[in-house]
Amino acid sequence: MTDLDLSTPPAAAERTWRTPDVFWPSLSAATARLDPPLGVLHLPALRHNAADMLRRAAGPSGAPGKPIRVASKSVRVRSVLDAVLALPGYAGVLAYTLPEALWLAEGDAEHPPIEDVVVGYPTADRSAIARLARSPELAARVTLMVDSLAHLDLIDAVVPPGERETVRVCLELDSSWLAPVLGHVGVYRSPIHSVAAARELAQAIAKRPGFALVGMMGYEAQIAGQGDNPPGKPAWGATLRWMQKNSRDELLSRRGEAVAAVRRVADLEFVNGGGTGSLEFTASDPSVTEIAAGSGLFGGHLFDTYRAFHPAPAASFALSVVRRPNPETATLLGGGWIASGPPGPDRMPSLEWPTGLSMVAREMAGEVQTPVTGAAASVLRIGDRVWLRHTKSGELSEHLDGFHLVDAVDGRARVVGEVATYRGDGRVFL
Repeated sequence: MTDLDLSTPPAAAERTWRTPDVFWPSLSAATARLDPPLGVLHLPALRHNAADMLRRAAGPSGAPGKPIRVASKSVRVRSVLDAVLALPGYAGVLAYTLPEALWLAEGDAEHPPIEDVVVGYPTADRSAIARLARSPELAARVTLMVDSLAHLDLIDAVVPPGERETVRVCLELDSSWLAPVLGHVGVYRSPIHSVAAARELAQAIAKRPGFALVGMMGYEAQIAGQGDNPPGKPAWGATLRWMQKNSRDELLSRRGEAVAAVRRVADLEFVNGGGTGSLEFTASDPSVTEIAAGSGLFGGHLFDTYRAFHPAPAASFALSVVRRPNPETATLLGGGWIASGPPGPDRMPSLEWPTGLSMVAREMAGEVQTPVTGAAASVLRIGDRVWLRHTKSGELSEHLDGFHLVDAVDGRARVVGEVATYRGDGRVFL
C-alpha cells in the first residue's frame, strides 16, 4: 500500500507522454529491474487526467463545476479510488455490483469506508441484499439501482420491509435515442424511457414501504462511450457526430422533463448522468446534479478516437519478447487482454512502443502469445519489452495483481511504489 497524492497537476517537464520517444523509453528504464508482464501507473499522467476531467466538468464562464462520481469499474484499484475521492470536485462512487459496493462501504484497516456508493446496475444477489438490508451503516451508505417493480419485489422477498432497514434506491432513466430512421441508438439498459413511465415508477416506489427513492440516473452511452472521430472513416465519423448532436438535443429535453416529474414525487438527493466522453454535455444539463466518470483517469486507447479531449496514457502494460519465429516477426508472451464490447480490432490492446509494430491479422492478440511484425520487430531481441495500452481502463486491472507507480524524481522517471488492484486484494466481483 502506497499513499497517493494526486492534488498537484504535473509540471510541463513531467508531461513526457506528449513526446512518445521520451515517455515510453523512460518507462522501460524505470522498470528495468522488473519482469513483465507488468502494469504501470504514470503518476504525472494520472494527476493530469484527474485535473482535466474536473476542468471539463466545470460550468461555462467560471460557474461552479458539477461533482464527478467515480465509476469504480473503470479503475478497480482501491488506493486510486481513495486518492481521487480526496480531490475537491470528486464525490462518491458508482459501483458495478452490490458485493463490490458493500466492500467499499465497509472499509478496512488500510482504506476508510466510502460513505456514498451507488450501485450502477440492478442486483439479484440475494446474500448481498440481505447483508445490506440488515445493516444500518451499509443501508445508509449504499443506494441500489432499479428500473422496475420486479426489483423491489426481489428485495422484499429476501428481507420483508418490517424486518430490514430502509433501502435507498435510484431510478434509472433510459437515455438511448429512439431515432426516426435508425431506431434504437444506445445501450439496452432501463425500460423507463418516457416521462410518463418515469413518473409512474416513481409513484409506485413512493407507495412501497421499506424503500426511499433518493436518486435518478441516466447513461447516454451513444454520446459518452462512442468516439466521434474513428481513424480512416471520415464518413462514419460525420454520421456519428450527426447522431450525437440529435441525441443530445432529444435527451436534454426529455431528461429535464422526467427529472421534474420525479421530483414532484420524491425529494431527490442526486441526478446522475454522463461518462468520461460526455463530461461537457452532461455538465451543461441543468437537470443533472452530478456526473459519473472514471475511464478518463487511466486513459484507455478508446479515447484516442474522440475530438474534444485527449487523456494521457496513465495506465499501460509491458510484455516480453520470447520468440523470433522469423527475421520479420517477434512473439510476445501473452497479450490477449481483449476489451468487452462488439468484437473487432478496436477491442485489441494498442501497440505503443516501439513504434511501427502491428499484430498479425490471422492471430492478433492471443492468450499465450502475440506475434508482432513491422520495421521495429526485426530489431527486437529475446527479453526486450513492448509497451501496450488496453482499449478500456478498469478491465486492465483484472489481469494484474498491482500497478507499479512511476513518478518524476529529480527529472527522471522512477518506480516509487506499488498499489494493489481488486485482483491483488483477492477480490473478483464480476
